[in-house]
Amino acid sequence: MRVNQLIEVVPSPRQIAWQQTEYYGFIHFGINTMTNLEWGFGDESLELFNPMELDGELWVKQLKEAQMQGVILTCKHHDGFCLWPTATTDYSVANTPWKKGAGDLVKEVSDACHKYGLKFGVYLSPWDRHEPCYGSGQDYNDFYVAQLTELLTNYGDIFSIWLDGANGEGPNGKKRTYDWERYYEVMRRLQPNAAMSVCGPDVRWCGNEAGQTRPEEWSVVPIELQDLEKIAEHSQQIDDGQFSRKLTSGDEDLGSRQALENYQGELVWFPAEVNTSIRPGWFYHPEEDNQVRNVDELYQMYLKTVGGNSTFLLNIPPNTAGVIHENDLEVLKKLAEKFNKLKINQ
Repeated sequence: MRVNQLIEVVPSPRQIAWQQTEYYGFIHFGINTMTNLEWGFGDESLELFNPMELDGELWVKQLKEAQMQGVILTCKHHDGFCLWPTATTDYSVANTPWKKGAGDLVKEVSDACHKYGLKFGVYLSPWDRHEPCYGSGQDYNDFYVAQLTELLTNYGDIFSIWLDGANGEGPNGKKRTYDWERYYEVMRRLQPNAAMSVCGPDVRWCGNEAGQTRPEEWSVVPIELQDLEKIAEHSQQIDDGQFSRKLTSGDEDLGSRQALENYQGELVWFPAEVNTSIRPGWFYHPEEDNQVRNVDELYQMYLKTVGGNSTFLLNIPPNTAGVIHENDLEVLKKLAEKFNKLKINQ
C-alpha cells in the first residue's frame, strides 16, 4: 500500500460535522424502562407506559448543562415500541395512557434540541420483536422504510442515524436479511447531512460497549470493516448483562502503515464512535442506582476517545417516571466541571 493512497482518502462533510460533535448523549427509554428489561419481547402491555414526570425538554437542558453537543433518542428498540405516533403500527405512544395518547416523545426531544442548540439523532432498531411481518421478506423492509421516512421527514435536521446490529432470535425465532442498501438510499435522500452509524457506511463501532478504545484509532481503514456489524451471526445475541462491559474490539491495529503494508483492497474513511452507558445497563434499572460510573472513570474515557480520534456517546437512561436520576446528574455535573478546567488550562 503506497503512502499517497492513504492520504488520498478523505472524509465527507457529514463525517467532519459528526466528528466535530465529539461528546453527545444516548437516551434509552421506552417500554423496557417500565418492565425493568434490557430487551423486551414485544408483547408488553401498552398500559404500562405512563411516565408522569416526563419532560423531554428538561432532559435536553440537563444534557446541555453537562456540555454534551447532541442527543440520540432510541425511537424504537428491539421490542418494537415506538416513541412517536407512527402510522405503521398500533404499538406506540399513541395507544398508551401517557398524555392520553396525544404525546410524541420524538417531537419533544427534537424540538428541545433545536431550541437549545444541540444536534438531534435517532436510533431505530432494524430488529422488531413485535411486528408480525418481521422475518417475512419484502413486507418488513417496506415497514421499516416507512418508519425511517416518518422519523427523517417530520423532526427537522438529523445529525446521526444509529443502526443497531443486534439480532438475537434463536433457531426457532424469526430471522431475516435486511435490505441495507435500500435503507441507505432513503436516509441519504431524506437526511443527506446525517451520518449513519454502526451498521452504516459513515461511522464504525469501536468494537465494544465498555468505553474502551484502541491505543491508535485510525480513520482510514479497509472497506471490509463497513460490513462487519451487518452480519447477523456476529451481532449481539442475548441480553445477558455482560455484553455492555465485554471487550470485543478485534484487531488492535486497523489502519497503521504496518497494518496496511500488504493490503491490496479499497480503503475508506470510516472513523470510530465509542458508546457506553453511565450505568451497567442501557435502560434504567433501580438496582443500578448505586452503580453509576464515577467521574474520574468517565473523564479518562473522554480523554481517550475524543483525544484519540473517536467520539464519545454516553448513555443516560431516565427512570420509570421519566426523570434522569440524581446520581447520574451529579456525575454529569462533576464531569462538566472537569471539562471547564480542561478548557481553562488549554
